[in-house]
Amino acid sequence: MENENGSKRGIGILGGTFDPIHLGHLYIAEAVREELSLKEIVFIPTGMPPHKLQLKVTDSFHRLKMAQIATNSNNYFSVTDIEINRQGPSFTIDTMSLLQKAYPSRTRLYFITGEDAFLTFEDWKCYQTLLSTISFVIVTRLGNRDNELNNKINNFKELYNADITWLSIPSLEISSTDIRRRVKEGKSIKYLVSEGVELYIEKKGLYRD
Repeated sequence: MENENGSKRGIGILGGTFDPIHLGHLYIAEAVREELSLKEIVFIPTGMPPHKLQLKVTDSFHRLKMAQIATNSNNYFSVTDIEINRQGPSFTIDTMSLLQKAYPSRTRLYFITGEDAFLTFEDWKCYQTLLSTISFVIVTRLGNRDNELNNKINNFKELYNADITWLSIPSLEISSTDIRRRVKEGKSIKYLVSEGVELYIEKKGLYRD
């Protein structure tokens, strides 16, 4: 990413079901923003994830609202409903195409994803186009240098001149699945989600069934 003298402004893109959004998501976003000196991190709650079509997902209104609540204290964070408002499955290529049109031409988009998702990247719709048009940030646990991932990154760089950053950060062992389970069992989720999200879940009676 270049500097302000004529360079591209970096915008990080972090998509997810966010059911619910938790402190681990926020931690990863801030770590990436700081490491790459990005101008902003945009959170994108998914509409209908193609890999989760058969799973029960909380209503998009609540997931969007929780993402907004969780991020509103950080001026570098924003949330968009770009996927939630689109009908049908949410494919990354479609979302990124819309975002590229929405931002000035000099803006560089950095798609943030994890190791597991990236290892199946060749299954993604139009993955070659994604590799040649946007940057990628692969986030893994600190100290985890997987040979399979390293080989895939190098291969993509060679074939598509892909811009891929591998970022290892300390891991917060928090999962949305565990949070939903804890709520259902009547257990505390304090320090797993932001206070605002905790209150919202309680007020709306989410995850009790």
